[in-house]
Amino acid sequence: MRSVLLIILILNSALGFTQEAEFFVKGSTYKFPDAKEGDQLEHVFIVTNTGKKPLLISAYAVECSCTKAYFSKDPIPPGGSSQLKITFDTEGKSYFQDRIVYFTTNTKRKKEKLRFKVFVSPK
Repeated sequence: MRSVLLIILILNSALGFTQEAEFFVKGSTYKFPDAKEGDQLEHVFIVTNTGKKPLLISAYAVECSCTKAYFSKDPIPPGGSSQLKITFDTEGKSYFQDRIVYFTTNTKRKKEKLRFKVFVSPK
């Protein structure tokens, strides 16, 4: 009986270590309507934590300063959601634009990404 309890305790502990935060966005790629060079675009993604631990988003990285991300640094509880706003300045950009924004998180992958696309008509 004692060994059965010990096995249950070990398995329960092992399962606890695998519980992590999970970053989920329905529609993680957004296609903006066609835009004109100089337009300021923005889109709000809804991030849901489908994991078992609070989700932390601590930073983001993009290829150019024309793209910015705004998000809360507060933890997203399991089952909770938060808004994540992406802005894109089309000044000096033209034709097909395809951008990826990388987020530093406490998920298993450590990096999560969101993407947007837009066709920009030049001036």
